Amino acid sequence: MRQAGRALPEYRALKEKYTFLQLVQTPDLATEVTLQPIRRFDFDAAILFSDILVIAEGLGQRYEFRERGGIQMEFLLKTQADVDRLEVSAVNERLGYVAKALPLIKKELAGRTALIGFAGSPWTLANFMIEGGGVKDYTRAKALYYSDPVLFGRLMDKLSQAIAGFLQLQIDAGADAVQIFDSLGGILSDGNYAGASGAWIRRIVSSLKKQVPVIVFGKGVHGNWDDLVATGAQILGVDWSIRLADVRKRLPRNVGVQGNLDPFLLSTDPETVAAETRRILTEMRGLKGHVFNLGHGVTPSATLENIESLVNTVRSFK
Repeated sequence: MRQAGRALPEYRALKEKYTFLQLVQTPDLATEVTLQPIRRFDFDAAILFSDILVIAEGLGQRYEFRERGGIQMEFLLKTQADVDRLEVSAVNERLGYVAKALPLIKKELAGRTALIGFAGSPWTLANFMIEGGGVKDYTRAKALYYSDPVLFGRLMDKLSQAIAGFLQLQIDAGADAVQIFDSLGGILSDGNYAGASGAWIRRIVSSLKKQVPVIVFGKGVHGNWDDLVATGAQILGVDWSIRLADVRKRLPRNVGVQGNLDPFLLSTDPETVAAETRRILTEMRGLKGHVFNLGHGVTPSATLENIESLVNTVRSFK
């Protein structure tokens, strides 16, 4: 359950002592935050505590979080010179703290719980790196895609190489599965998703050669199921705005689905959470290849009681 730590008092206690980036970049702290939801809820899988923008940092474009929220990039990608200064060869060395954290997490999990690594997709990262955070409507990556396909391709090539290398680093360090988050995939038109995003994800998935299962989550990418299947992912994450059973029936049998409870429900009450969880499980009854999860990350307003209700409902469902 991505970002489950947001709801935990033990995580909030750490945030009073350390910045978010300190938690991400310090292996012992990243290990602790990764394990906190497992200790409390005993999930079937732990997801590495990190951030999709570590790839930008690894390429040489550092970032930070403003005091009042929002992402601040050290500089924005505006020209060919900005793209050219991104260093793919330096990524894994700069992100060595992740390679150090994963074995620590694996040791604590002791084979009882799976460990999932992750990265952002090239398209989603390109939007943040070109435009920064806290933007109402992301348009500049789209503009680059249409107006300068050569430069767009150069940027996406660098991002694809960096992400593939970073996911391989995580696999080598013990990740049992990896997930690619295309959180801004839904801002693309149906006809351009494959060219602007899907094809680059496919390149990354292909490079990993099925060493571990790969999950691809395309938020809002509902008109492009064939393009998502074409990425080669073994599992597709599905957001909460579409009926999961309908998606399951459209996909090949060898492609699983993950999802898709509305994260907002974790801010309501345990009875509502249980009812909606049972509804999804009932609709998915008899349909193989389903990993129950949220349709996106845990919201800051989620309560412990509601998360517990979700977990208990899934585990007791027959």
